[in-house]
Amino acid sequence: MADLNKTMNVAEIVGQLESGMTIGVGGWGARRKPMALIREILKTDLTDLSIVAYGGCDVGMLAAAGKLRKLTFGFVSLDSIPLEKQFRQKRQQGTFEVNELDEGMVQLGLKAAAMRVPFLPTPVGLASDVLTHNPHLKTVTSPYDDGAELVAMPALRLDVALCHVNKADPRGNSWIYGPDPFFDEWFARAADKTYLTTEQLVTTADLDVKSEAIRMPIDRCHVNGVAEVPMGAHPTSCAPDYGIDVKFLKNYSAALSDEEWAAWVADHVTGKDQAAYIETAGGADAVRSLPLPVF
Repeated sequence: MADLNKTMNVAEIVGQLESGMTIGVGGWGARRKPMALIREILKTDLTDLSIVAYGGCDVGMLAAAGKLRKLTFGFVSLDSIPLEKQFRQKRQQGTFEVNELDEGMVQLGLKAAAMRVPFLPTPVGLASDVLTHNPHLKTVTSPYDDGAELVAMPALRLDVALCHVNKADPRGNSWIYGPDPFFDEWFARAADKTYLTTEQLVTTADLDVKSEAIRMPIDRCHVNGVAEVPMGAHPTSCAPDYGIDVKFLKNYSAALSDEEWAAWVADHVTGKDQAAYIETAGGADAVRSLPLPVF
């Protein structure tokens, strides 16, 4: 029987990445981002990355570190802090190419990649600046009697998807308990390979698969590796375990000069494993006590 154990550590997962890859990052704004993996990427010489995301500080950190070549996104926000300042600054400086889309168009692009079709038609984007600022987008005419003009949203094919979940087993089954699963499954389906970090690694026998199947949007067949990283989404939230660390994000957002950014990385990233990083945020008890966002 084939070995179904897909457990890895954070460094091993990031070791699978290569410069120039197109990487989809799951989560949503300041919620359930695979931040332990993002910080691990900051420690490497990976560069020239094309990122697809509903972005938060994952995008901001990669932008500030000079890792981005291109960003395809529906938005970049820290939720309670509306503008991601690192992203904004680097975008205004023109340090990477942008492909700014409607949120639904990003979803359709991922679905097209998952379905292995070149595009999916949609009325979204017509008569808007989405087409003005994305001249590569084309329209098609419906072959049916309506003859409608539709945007042909191209497939967003990914080399790798990175996601964070509440629980996973060694085989790659995973559970998302928060109210924000959104598009993680489509990132996984659109990617050649998917890697997960999880708050807790459990045995399959510990999980009530039948009653909790609705909380399993990511198919295990798409998962190539899973690493246990408690509080691995910090400073973003991972409901019901902990909320958004607004104080931490304000401190991060203020590190805009080269000197301030270098100091922030030295304080929170360089030479630090997950446990040491969490200590820079006030410790595990402080993170666990962060209030959950209310929407």
